[in-house]
Amino acid sequence: MFVDSGAWIALFSASDGQHRAADAMFRAVRKRGIDLLTTNLVVAEVQRLLLFRAGIRPALRALELIDSSNGVRVEFATAGHHLRALDWLYRLGDQRITYTDAVSFAVMEAMRCRAAMSFDHDFVVAGFELWPVDAGR
Repeated sequence: MFVDSGAWIALFSASDGQHRAADAMFRAVRKRGIDLLTTNLVVAEVQRLLLFRAGIRPALRALELIDSSNGVRVEFATAGHHLRALDWLYRLGDQRITYTDAVSFAVMEAMRCRAAMSFDHDFVVAGFELWPVDAGR
């Protein structure tokens, strides 16, 4: 299961409007023993947003939690992911897709990962599934 920055941020930020939904998603995948996949670019987005919204310590704590979790794999973007991300950006050229999301699509494609924990419908536009907010309840 791929995890996008919005899901991580909502999980780590109790004041986020999607916090409860993110907490439910993470609990459901943990209960089912599903391994999580994310990228270093997503982790960079999470750290940056938390740094400026919540401060230095919460941003660092989020990095520590992601890094220390046994069920989370952080995939580092490669030159191949970069080239495939460019393909995604050209293919979806009429959409506002970030480079980070395009790299996420490339990683998901390479890992044969079909679903994402995200509140970002760009994943649906790219042909992936969003993990249901109420999954596992």
